[in-house]
Amino acid sequence: MKKQTLRNAFYSHQITILIALFFATIINFPVYAKIYHVVSAGEVIRWVFLVSVPVFFFCALIIIFSLFTWPYLTKLVFIPIILLSSIVSYSSYHYGTLFDDSMIVNIFQTDYNEAISYLNISFATWFISVGVIPSIVLYKVKIKKDRSAIMFLLNKIKVIMCSVVIIFFIALFYYKDYASIGRNNSYLKKMIIPNEFVYSTYKYIKHQYFTTPIVYREIGRDAIIPNADQARKPKLVIMVVGETARAQNYLVNGYVRNTTPFTEDKNVYSFKNVSSCGTATAISVPCMFSALNRSNYDHDIANSQDNVLDILQRAGVDVLWKDNDGGDKKVAKHVIKKMAPRSDNNDFCDGTNCFDEVLLNKLAQDIKPQDQLIILHFNGSHGPTYFKRYPKMEHEFTPTCDRSDIENCSTDQIVNTYDNTILYTDLVLSKIISKLKNETQHSTAMFYISDHGESLGENGLYLHGMPYSIAPKYQKTVPMMLWMSNDFKKDMHISTQCLQNLANKNGLSQDYVFHTILSLLNVKTEVYNPSLDLLSTCKIQ
Repeated sequence: MKKQTLRNAFYSHQITILIALFFATIINFPVYAKIYHVVSAGEVIRWVFLVSVPVFFFCALIIIFSLFTWPYLTKLVFIPIILLSSIVSYSSYHYGTLFDDSMIVNIFQTDYNEAISYLNISFATWFISVGVIPSIVLYKVKIKKDRSAIMFLLNKIKVIMCSVVIIFFIALFYYKDYASIGRNNSYLKKMIIPNEFVYSTYKYIKHQYFTTPIVYREIGRDAIIPNADQARKPKLVIMVVGETARAQNYLVNGYVRNTTPFTEDKNVYSFKNVSSCGTATAISVPCMFSALNRSNYDHDIANSQDNVLDILQRAGVDVLWKDNDGGDKKVAKHVIKKMAPRSDNNDFCDGTNCFDEVLLNKLAQDIKPQDQLIILHFNGSHGPTYFKRYPKMEHEFTPTCDRSDIENCSTDQIVNTYDNTILYTDLVLSKIISKLKNETQHSTAMFYISDHGESLGENGLYLHGMPYSIAPKYQKTVPMMLWMSNDFKKDMHISTQCLQNLANKNGLSQDYVFHTILSLLNVKTEVYNPSLDLLSTCKIQ
């Protein structure tokens, strides 16, 4: 008998075994690395149990994959899954990314420039070797027909039953180990490929395209600006939404470096260790502008009712959103939007990306002779291409990581490059404050808050987007700053000492954003909650 090669045909059940073996040994390696890390933290490393894990995965995947290996369907289903799984495996192994529901939402809302920032030689090598080549092999393989439909089903059943028996014996000896590790490390199930990302994608598509949307609801319909007709200076508030800045890299939070030298003499109130609503832009930005709190946040509800921008606009405030990041996440769908001209070539843009200073271009022309809120959505510290977020500066930290595959840089290089993004953000904020100081026709203020934080290699994690319940503090604590002109503080009757005391306290969060913005623009409405207004306790009656 001839030795079987890839040129010969394989039966369907054999294809199932081979695909399951590939996923169990190669694709799911990141899960095994994490399980080893968990087990090795104990007093004794149970090697036989560790060996049983890929065997368990192999058998479980055979059972699952057998449901999809049918004539004319196998290649159609598994080639796309292999290609996508190779990407998921790369991200899981190198960055510790979990592809749960919130990450899938984030992926579908990612723009082109953000997506290509993840492309590099390491990724291409992994994708070709783990995704493209196996897909080509599967495409070339001929699937041999069984002698009859009954034989086809019998072979499938035999493979499934053998897998069930092996799983039974593994459970017989190691059930307590699996149960204990699974119960104490529930995130591990989110790492299993392709189960989690396929299921999360299915839920997203079903929800997005096959679910009846919630009827839109207006809130804060009673919003007004008291005494708006009286002679006074109109208010101008510039709100800066930062990107991926984490609180731990700020001097006010105990960082060893001064990454905010440009604003340190600007009388800025810098609030300590503020909690974000999410660990990704797609969650945090809609959440902070909504009337919902992190504890009861629902993306569908937030998207189907007015947010603070809608309420301000109804009250007569002019609202403008200027964006240099991946879009407004539907927050500014009812207000005027301007996108950074990334295709331009000038001092701030290279034809693909722009530094955040580009948002200050023509800012004077954007200012209106009325109460106004201008939101500047920064690109900030977005990774992994941190080095592209800032121009050459005098006070740079070196050496830097000038590549997108940051896992191949040293920790010092990554941190230096990230700190440079914080430094540049601080420079731009100082320029905004200077412009507002020179604005004589308005009473002015600047409010800055980042959307979420970032992991820089701590515990093997990079970037952001971990499920909130298990995300490290680096991904969910953010900087928040407030600057007000003397006129503004006088108009608002603010006690500066009270505000400084508040800034030094912990326990603040993005839940305060909605109500503080209403307060800054002096908008009164039934949905305003003074207990979530940073200024309410510091107003002198």
